[in-house]
Amino acid sequence: MAVPAETITCHVVAIPYPGRGHINPMMNFCKLIALRHPSDFVISFIVTEEWLGFIGSEPKPDNIRFATIPNVIPSEVNRGVDFPGFLNATQTNMEHPVQQLLDRMEVPISVIIYDTYLVWVLNMGKRMNIPVANLFPMSAMTFSMCYHYHLLVQNGHAGDNFSENVEEIVDYVPGVPPIRVADLVTCLNGKGKEVWHIASKAILMATKAQFLLFVTIHELEPQAIDTLKSELSIPVYAIGPAIPYYSLDDVGNDQNTPDYIKWLDQQPDGSVLYISQGSFLSVSNAQLNEIIAGVHDSGVRYMWISRGETSQFIGENDTKGLVVPWCDQLRVLSHASVGAFWSHCGWSSMKEAAFSGKPVLTFPIFWDQPPNSKMIVEDWKIGKKVLIKEGVLVTREEIAALIQNLMDWESEEGKKMQKRAKEVKNICRQATAVGGSAQIDIDLFISDILRNRDNDE
Repeated sequence: MAVPAETITCHVVAIPYPGRGHINPMMNFCKLIALRHPSDFVISFIVTEEWLGFIGSEPKPDNIRFATIPNVIPSEVNRGVDFPGFLNATQTNMEHPVQQLLDRMEVPISVIIYDTYLVWVLNMGKRMNIPVANLFPMSAMTFSMCYHYHLLVQNGHAGDNFSENVEEIVDYVPGVPPIRVADLVTCLNGKGKEVWHIASKAILMATKAQFLLFVTIHELEPQAIDTLKSELSIPVYAIGPAIPYYSLDDVGNDQNTPDYIKWLDQQPDGSVLYISQGSFLSVSNAQLNEIIAGVHDSGVRYMWISRGETSQFIGENDTKGLVVPWCDQLRVLSHASVGAFWSHCGWSSMKEAAFSGKPVLTFPIFWDQPPNSKMIVEDWKIGKKVLIKEGVLVTREEIAALIQNLMDWESEEGKKMQKRAKEVKNICRQATAVGGSAQIDIDLFISDILRNRDNDE
């Protein structure tokens, strides 16, 4: 049932970038706001018609409503192949239909929450005299690294004067713990340079918003969050992981239990390696073949997410593996039989691993995945990295040995990693509980929106 117009005290408009890793955290944050204010807040969540088809049937609070714009990505642009073309289309094709949509809205808008990469929202908010909140969908460390890009250029660690010494340590970026050049955001000095002009502008312009939101937990990134709070003149909030932890207990009856959960229920505790290597970027066929063979040769039970052909992932007479096209990842990672997670290290996946207390085998490829991997392995100390060298295959023997080592919970190293993963899990649970740092920052943001609105009236 919709919220009656006369009872609405705050109308939030959310404008996510049209990608899964951006829409999910934006929606999860909106759900948290809606659940805390079910009777007086209404949230308009703007998506393309294509994305409405993907997520329109997913459950959501009554005070969140979808508002749609036509598909703005040309049919000839393949998001999985032409990332620059896709990103450029969001910069040039979205603003006009969104503006038309906002002009038709009957309830006055209190605030616009927008994804960092949709820079044009800033001018839209200014034209309409509506405050805007920037939601950054990656880690605060990644933001700080990109925001201080000029320092990396000055020191020869990015830009045209980039040093080829990838093992060199960068220890001068505010808010960023010492990090190897190889673990910097890839578009700073390598793959992805063709989109850096858009990304860098978006991150610098983020500070022109009235509010800056990070989908992270303060206790896991205290250095980055505290530094940004001291450097920037706008309010900075660490609103928590923005993953669906609020619905973990909403498990239906046995009839609605997915088959993959029933399969996990039959496996010993901590015995399954969950493998999901991202929805956007992939490895070469030759490397994928080595990964598949290595997983099989390890002898470890596995559950593998494959959005395409699944037959190649299952070995002959293989009784230890399950391959499915999709799953509720947080529910799977929280399952007792899952011992570890093999991931490309997208930020949403890393937060779900941390929240679930599961060690990670990291296989970073692009953009923010390398620094996320570094954070998991070196800062949080809950993972191991698959060592990747440009143009060199990681062999099946190396992969099998890594998996066996990671999943050996009786070794001293395994015991330490499990203990640390549980500590990180507890940090996440405390931060998202009542009175925790994430809940406090969400409430601060809401009160600041209302105060800002009252001052304008």
